[in-house]
Amino acid sequence: MWIAALSSSEVGRDRPLGVRRLNMNLVFWRDKSGRVNALLDDCPHRHAKLSLGKVINGNIQCPYHGFEFDGLGRTVKVPALGKSSEIPKYLRAISIPVYEAHGIIWLWYGSGDPSKAPRFFDDLDGLIAYSEYSETWSVSLPRAVENQLDVFHLPFVHYNTIGRGGKTLVHGPLVKVLDDYSFIIYPFNEVDRGQKPLRSNQIDASKLRNYLWFIYPNVWENYISRNMRIIAFFAPIDSGSTRIYVRLYMRVTGARAIDRAITKLLMPFNIYVLHQDSRVVLTQSNDITHDKLIHADYPIALYRRMYLRDKELNKLLNSAVKP
Repeated sequence: MWIAALSSSEVGRDRPLGVRRLNMNLVFWRDKSGRVNALLDDCPHRHAKLSLGKVINGNIQCPYHGFEFDGLGRTVKVPALGKSSEIPKYLRAISIPVYEAHGIIWLWYGSGDPSKAPRFFDDLDGLIAYSEYSETWSVSLPRAVENQLDVFHLPFVHYNTIGRGGKTLVHGPLVKVLDDYSFIIYPFNEVDRGQKPLRSNQIDASKLRNYLWFIYPNVWENYISRNMRIIAFFAPIDSGSTRIYVRLYMRVTGARAIDRAITKLLMPFNIYVLHQDSRVVLTQSNDITHDKLIHADYPIALYRRMYLRDKELNKLLNSAVKP
C-alpha cells in the first residue's frame, strides 16, 4: 500500500535527503531524469550513512569508500576494484518503491502491486495553488490521524477560531463509506438547546456545506468551499512520532502565483489552529486500546478498524529499531 511520506519540495536535485519514515532511516534523491529514488540509509559494505554522500551522475555515492548505487540498490561502481573489475552482486543496498504525485512522495509497504498510482482526492476542481507547512509531533500515527476525524472537539480546543459558536451537540455523525479504505464525514454540530441529536439517517447531506474526506492510511481533506480546501497527510516516523503536513489550497484570482501568495498570507492562521490541536494531542497516550469511544467517535472507530487490521503497517511501526 502507498503511504504519503514527504513533500516533493523536500527532495532536490543536488543532494541526498536522509529522513526517518516507517521506523526506517531512508535516503531520498533524484536521478538524472528527476525521478525520486529511496534506499535504506545504510551502505551494505560497512554500514555508513548514504545520506552523508553525494549524488553522482544520478546515483548516490557512499561517503566512506565511494561506492555508488542506483535507484534499485544495485552497486554500479566500487573505486577500489578499478574500472575493469566485476562488481560483486551481493553488494546491493535495499531499495524502497516510491511514487511521486500531487506534490507528494509516497512509499510502498506490504505486499501487493505497487504499479498502481496512490489514491488521492478527485474533487479539487482544478485547484492548484497552495502553500504548505509541516512539523513533527511526538505522537503515534493513529493519534495524529484521529484528531482530524474528531467531529466534536472544535468548540473546546478551537473555541476562539474554527470552533466558535459553542456547537457542542453532535448530530449523527453522518458518514459515507466509499470502500474498505476511504470514507467521507459530513459534520453537523449545533448549539445544545435541549433538542435530541439526529441519527445519521435523519440528516440530509445536501444541506451541509462542507465535509471531511479520509483516504487510508494517512491523507485527509477538509472541503471548505468550492475555492478552498485544506489537505493534510500524516507521515509516520516511528511508533511515537509523526510528521504533520498541512496544505491550504485556494482559488481567488485564478492566477496561480497570486493565489499562492494569498495562501501564504493565510497559512499562519492554520498553523495557529494546528498548535491548538497539538497542545492537547501531545498529552495523549499513544496506546489507543484503552479509549472508551462514544457515538460521535464513529469516524475514529472506522479508521481504527482499518489501522488495526493493517498488519504490515503495525509491524513496521512497532518493530525493533532498524538502521
